[in-house]
Amino acid sequence: MTRNPERKIFLIATEESGDRLGAALMQVLRQRLGDGVEFEGVGGSAMAREGLKTLFPIEELSIVGFAAVLQQLPKILRLIRRTADAVTAAAPDALVIIDSPDFTHRVARRVRAKNPAIPILDYVSPSVWAWRPGRARAMLDYVDHVLGLLPFEPEEYRKLQGPPCSYVGHPLIEQLPSLRPNAEEQKRREAPPPVLLVLPGSRRSEIRHHLDVFGATLGRLQTEGHAFELMLPTMPHLEATIREGVATWPVRPQIVVGEAEKRAAFRIARAALAKSGTVTLELALSGIPMVTAYRVGAVEAFILRRAVRVSSVILANLVIGEDVVPEYLQEDCTPEKLAPALSEVLTDSDMRRRQVEAFARLDGIMSTGDKPPSELAADIVLATIGKGQRGLYDQGVTARRS
Repeated sequence: MTRNPERKIFLIATEESGDRLGAALMQVLRQRLGDGVEFEGVGGSAMAREGLKTLFPIEELSIVGFAAVLQQLPKILRLIRRTADAVTAAAPDALVIIDSPDFTHRVARRVRAKNPAIPILDYVSPSVWAWRPGRARAMLDYVDHVLGLLPFEPEEYRKLQGPPCSYVGHPLIEQLPSLRPNAEEQKRREAPPPVLLVLPGSRRSEIRHHLDVFGATLGRLQTEGHAFELMLPTMPHLEATIREGVATWPVRPQIVVGEAEKRAAFRIARAALAKSGTVTLELALSGIPMVTAYRVGAVEAFILRRAVRVSSVILANLVIGEDVVPEYLQEDCTPEKLAPALSEVLTDSDMRRRQVEAFARLDGIMSTGDKPPSELAADIVLATIGKGQRGLYDQGVTARRS
């Protein structure tokens, strides 16, 4: 006998980070609804373990950089159409799009046009507060609720006149025990020689842009008399690329592979040289002072310079509300500038002390009270479903007309 679930939820996540968020959300929804929920959509291995059969492997969308996207555009558009058609055919109680706005938002717009009664929730806000702020207001047409990972996002959506946004918390705040040292690890963090992390990026294009300058920076630091133990965390699918890239470095790092080994390295590290991105917030929550850098191709740099509207691109700085982490972008990303800054965070300098003091405030800034992010996200998904599809659609039409 075929089971008819009481609820059907369609989820779309096309990157590993979104896959992990989707899996955690699915787990809570399953706990709340039991066998009364069915999941469909696009996801990776984590969501598959929670019962999702993906429409296509998410590796098909592992495309980085404007040039690469242009080359793959026909394929991307085909997958957008296929996914939107699958959503409307499934007629779910809710569609949850997770990050990857260049893909998921295009799907959401098509779904809203085909079936306006399907509630759409956006889990992980696009960076409307950093660039292209007009996206927030445009989202009113196809997003009913935004689940924000960063505490300042609800106010940004209010100011930008976007859809309702609720802060549900960043998944990193559920992982603090694995990021912070125990007593023995704290001793190693404080002992000489200091452990220095180097984090050139999580995508091959990022690694290609940063490896040479990072290697030269570390060589310069060593030549200037600084002793340190160098560790480079990476993931299995990038290990060969990393090993090949560091083969000519003047200072050879210890390469640690996998998430567990990465967290173990974080717990003993004294400082870090990192590509800007989510890892800066991870380092800050771990209490590790850092120097950050970022390089992209010339075309990308030209576009971003004219689009970015925030004083810092460092996520840790944005959450703290203060530019405590130095950032060296494009032509400033040189060994001559990075090495002196790294020297400061390795030693007991004013820069290091300022970062440590600022990072200590993050627990309070990012607190979600007595509920973890995945539970708060599930609360909003269930409340949205509980409003009823047609009623929610009617409310949305009224809001958009006003």
